[in-house]
Parts: sequence; structure tokens; C-alpha cells
Amino acid sequence: MPSHGSLTKAGKVRGQTPKIQAKERHKEVPRVRNRIEYEKRVLKQTAQKQQRAPRRM
Repeated sequence: MPSHGSLTKAGKVRGQTPKIQAKERHKEVPRVRNRIEYEKRVLKQTAQKQQRAPRRM
């Protein structure tokens, strides 16, 4: 199987790149995240429906 370029140079750039420590990422606990998403999705929509004036036909 032919290859593009020689395999002796494989990984050259990655090997030369200095290693940078990964940032510590903070994710909310799933219980908290689910509660926030529920409030956005359900509670705000029900509040908006109550604020609307009824339509006259």
C-alpha cells in the first residue's frame, strides 16, 4: 500500500510541540445541571404563557 511521505517522519510535529498542561474544567454536578435546564425549559415557558393576554376572536 503506497503512503504519502515516508514513515520515518511520522509524528515529527507532535514530538516537537511543547507539552501544555490541560486546564482544569469545572462541570456542574448532573443533578444541579438538570435542575437548571428544567427551570429554563419548563418553568420559564409556563410563566410566559401565564403573562400573555388571552386573544379575542
